[in-house]
This record gives sequence, C-alpha cells and structure tokens, in this order.
Amino acid sequence: MGQMIQYKRPDGKEVSGYYAEPAAGSAAPGMVVIQEWWGLNDQIKGVADRLAKAGYRALVPDLYRGKATVDAKEAEHLMQGLNFGDAAGQDVRGAVQYLKGKSRKVGVTGFCMGGALTVLSAVNVPEADAAVIWYGYPPLEYVDAAKVKAPVLGHFAIDDTPFPIANVDTLEKKFRDAQVKFEFHRYKAKHAFANEERAGAGALPIAEYEPKSAEVAWQRTMEFLAKNLK
Repeated sequence: MGQMIQYKRPDGKEVSGYYAEPAAGSAAPGMVVIQEWWGLNDQIKGVADRLAKAGYRALVPDLYRGKATVDAKEAEHLMQGLNFGDAAGQDVRGAVQYLKGKSRKVGVTGFCMGGALTVLSAVNVPEADAAVIWYGYPPLEYVDAAKVKAPVLGHFAIDDTPFPIANVDTLEKKFRDAQVKFEFHRYKAKHAFANEERAGAGALPIAEYEPKSAEVAWQRTMEFLAKNLK
C-alpha cells in the first residue's frame, strides 16, 4: 500500500521512511509511527497501512537505516546502538515536520522501544499535536513533563516485564504534576499485546499478542486521534 520516501531532519540529513497515504490524499492529518526494536518490518508497515485506511497520512522513520531483524538479541543490539535523543529530536521531529508541510495536524505513536521514543517526542517535538504511547517509556529522568504540550494517550500492560507497570505510576505522577493533558490505560496483558506477530510467541514469552486488549486499545486510539487531529 505504501512506499519508501526520503525526508529531511532538522539538521539537514536525509532519512528514509515508509509512507502510506489515505484515500483523502496529502491534506489529511498525519501520523508518525515509531517502530518496535525489530526495525522497519512488515508488521510496523501494517500499522501505517491501518492508519492510512483510517484516513491518516502515516510515516514510519527508518531509525536503524535499513536494518531489521527477527532475533531478540540482535534487536537488543540495534536498539542499544540507537541514540534516543537524536532519534526523537531529529528523525521523528523531521518526520513530523515533513507531514506538517501539507497536514494541518500531525500526531506521533510508537510501540515498545517506539513507545519510549513517543514519550521523548512528546517532550522534544513541539510540532506534534497528539501522542499515543504503546507499552514503552524511556528512563524517566529524561522526561521533562513541563515541555509536553500535546494531549497524550498511553496503553500499558500490567504484566509487562521489559517496562514494569510501577514506573507508569511514576510517569503518570510526573504528567499530573506538570498538568499534561493525558489519559493512561492499563491492560491485563503482557508486553507487545497489540503486535499480532507475537501470537503464541513462545520464543519470547515476555511478549504476547492479546487480541481483546489490542482491539480496545485501537478503538480508544482512533477516538483519541479523531478528536485531536481531524
């Protein structure tokens, strides 16, 4: 459905990204989609396609510069090699700015590692009009909640091993103290509960697709985006 395009970061460097356009065309609202630690794979392209079908221009920055993997150890290695500040402040911000060229409003969403980067983008990408976090957050000392101006929706898993739910309470308090407009939901599920490729994911028992939670989370996401971007 989509295609690979090039866009510029604020510092002028070029980045590739997967771009999917809705039937409404290039004036529709935009969504930047941030990958899981696996890279720019078919599953995350599918999320962009899903958003395009729902009426949003979707752009997935290629944060790993062409690399993708199905191996958890390699994914961890790729993620550890990523400069998170640069990814949020340059790759993601550039993608938001690119979409803003034609779209009046643009949101950011991301999953797992991308969820953590969505939190950082809410802080460091002033052009973003909405943020949807899926089961991820960065080290909380990097979250200057006072800088978050866009409304935020968060989906978190109660049985999340990589991103323990206790820290979500801390993030929530930070947001509340800074008077961020936010709404967090907790699901009786494991990490990556909205990733359909983790169905029966025996190789990675910490992550498990949970279709009911995923459906509710997507429904909430679509309502939130319609309210804040359309």
